[in-house]
Amino acid sequence: MALASTMKAQVFYEPETMKLESRPVPQIGPEEVLVRVHATGICGSDVAYYYGKSSLGTPTGKGPLVLGHEISGTVEKAGDVAAEKGGFKPGDRVVVNPVQSRPDSPWTRRGLSNVDLGNVVGVSVDGGLAELCKSHWFWTVKVPPGVDMDQAASTEPLACAVYAVKKADVQKGSFVVVFGPGPVGLMMVQLAKAAGAGKVLLVGTRDARLERGKELGADMIANTKDPASKHYARDLAALIRDTNGGELADRAITSTSSLTAIDLAMNVTGRASIVVLFGLPGDKDEYKIPALKCMLEDKTVKFSWLAPTTWPEALDAIAKGRVKISRIQSHRMPLESLAEAIRMLRDREDNTIKTLIQVGRS
Repeated sequence: MALASTMKAQVFYEPETMKLESRPVPQIGPEEVLVRVHATGICGSDVAYYYGKSSLGTPTGKGPLVLGHEISGTVEKAGDVAAEKGGFKPGDRVVVNPVQSRPDSPWTRRGLSNVDLGNVVGVSVDGGLAELCKSHWFWTVKVPPGVDMDQAASTEPLACAVYAVKKADVQKGSFVVVFGPGPVGLMMVQLAKAAGAGKVLLVGTRDARLERGKELGADMIANTKDPASKHYARDLAALIRDTNGGELADRAITSTSSLTAIDLAMNVTGRASIVVLFGLPGDKDEYKIPALKCMLEDKTVKFSWLAPTTWPEALDAIAKGRVKISRIQSHRMPLESLAEAIRMLRDREDNTIKTLIQVGRS
C-alpha cells in the first residue's frame, strides 16, 4: 500500500499554543530513515517548552515545531545509504537517539557526541509527537526481539541514566544516594543496585514517588521537605552515618536541577566519594564548591550530560529486566490529548511519573 502524503502531528507554535494538524509526510534523504511512531514519552523539557520556561533549539528559539524526543517506532522507509550502511529495512523496530551530531565529528569518534550537538530531534528539528518522523541512520537503534515497544520509548532517558551511573563508578557495597525520584531517578536507583551498590538511599520531597522507588529497589527513602511525612529526615547526613558504620555516602547523583539537592549531595558524601551532577540547571544557576574540604576528602565532582554511548546498554537493561520501565510509565494518552498530558505532568496530577503518548501501534 502506498504511503499517504499527509500525517497527523501536534505542532507547537508558542507557549500554550499547540495544534493537531495534517502535515506533509517528511521526505528523507539517502542517509535517513522514516519512522512510523509507536509511542513518544513526554520529558520535563517538553513541559518547559510548552509553558515557555525554556527556548527551543530552533534558530529563533521558537516554533512551529513538532516536539517529542523519546521515540519508539518501526521503519517505514530507508534511504539507500541507511539501508546499505545501517542494514535498515521497512518493519525494523527502532528507537531514535535524538542527539544527532555529525557521525564523522572528532567528538563523535571519541564517543563524546554529547559535546558536539548537531540536530536534536524534537528540540531543533521535528520530533516524535506525530505519526511519522525522520532520523539519521547512524542515530537510529534497532530494538532487540522481545522488548516491548512501549518500554522501548523510554530508552532515551534510560540511556542518560546509564551514562550518569557509569560516571558514578559504583563499586560493590557502595552507599549511593540518588536525589530526585522522577523517572530518571527511579531508573538510577535500579541501575545502582544492578551495579552492586550495598545500599541505595532515594531522597525527594514527594512520598508517593519515594515509595515507588522503594518498590523498585531503594533500600532507604527520605523526604527532606515535609515534617509530616513518615519518611521525613531532618538531618540526612546523620541518617547516613547511622546506617553506614559512621561514614558518609560513597556516591551521590543529583537527578534534579535543585541547587539545594546539590548542596545536600556535597554535604552527605564523605572521603574519596564521587558526586555526579545530572539535573539540568538554569541558565544563571551557580554553585560554590567548598574547595579545601573537597580536596582534603579527595572528593570527585563530575557532570553528566546526555547519553553519547549508552543506548545498547539501556536496551539490554530493559530486555533483561534490570530496569522495570513498566513501573515508571504511569500514564498513556492519545496524540489528541497531548496538551492535557503536559498539563497533568506540570500540575503533578494523579501521581503522574512518566506519560507515554501512544501515537500508533507497531
